[in-house]
Amino acid sequence: MNEFRLKGQLVDLHQESIYAAEIEVKNGRICRIQKLQPDSSLPFILPGFIDAHVHIESSMLIPTEFARMAVCHGSIATISDPHEIANVCGMEGIRFMIENGKKTPFKFFFGAPSCVPATPFETAGATIQVADIHQLMEDPDIHYLAEMMNWPGTLARDPQVMAKIDLAHRYGKPVDGHAPGLRGEQAAHYAAAGISTDHECFSYEEARDKADIGMKIAIREGSAAKNFDALIDLIDTHPDQVMFCSDDKHPDYLAISHIDELVRRAIAKGKALFPVLRAACLNPILTINCR
Repeated sequence: MNEFRLKGQLVDLHQESIYAAEIEVKNGRICRIQKLQPDSSLPFILPGFIDAHVHIESSMLIPTEFARMAVCHGSIATISDPHEIANVCGMEGIRFMIENGKKTPFKFFFGAPSCVPATPFETAGATIQVADIHQLMEDPDIHYLAEMMNWPGTLARDPQVMAKIDLAHRYGKPVDGHAPGLRGEQAAHYAAAGISTDHECFSYEEARDKADIGMKIAIREGSAAKNFDALIDLIDTHPDQVMFCSDDKHPDYLAISHIDELVRRAIAKGKALFPVLRAACLNPILTINCR
């Protein structure tokens, strides 16, 4: 259907208000929003939830099947790092994830894996070199440089690490971080390399240090690592810098909940509605579109 209209109580995250409205859609885009007289009987219209950092492969599902399960919980997009499949299949695995993801209306914003293999001590099926990152950065289906987990190399300004980061910046694409435990001057030095996010914080103090220097913090609650309770208070002081992510979501957990669970838990803790919804719906896409 190329054109339709929908009436409901619009949850406006930009104006932080809820009002009755009619939304007109043409060719897949909202072209008009008209306010209506208040009507509490109308259903709510809310932007979909976005997982700010996830490895689809960790769910043991291909993107189309992940989408089929996640959309049941109100999720409509992920910021996806295909690191795991690249570690096994290299560039071919990344291409598979991108092409499979195009078979569904669900939005997958894939990044270029920055650290394949993650360490020199791994036995990996492939290696992603600087030349590969260059090729990926030229691809419009690659939206960012995925988690730079070589934080020691970043702090040391290792030439290979910096070449990958510089390529992302050359193409106007953000760099995702991975720096568990870094605080103070080390965190600032890491961010100064041009890294804009982190999903690895495990204490409130660490997350606050990184947020204070401008990094966006993805509060992670997945099947393995769970940091929600430690970090959720950051939304009170840095609402525009907080996002929600799973990192990994096994299929048995995904059948039960996704980002919707974090929204419910945040509201149950007394967090303000609109900052919570912005963290779940808006902040991730604003971060990935910082170009």
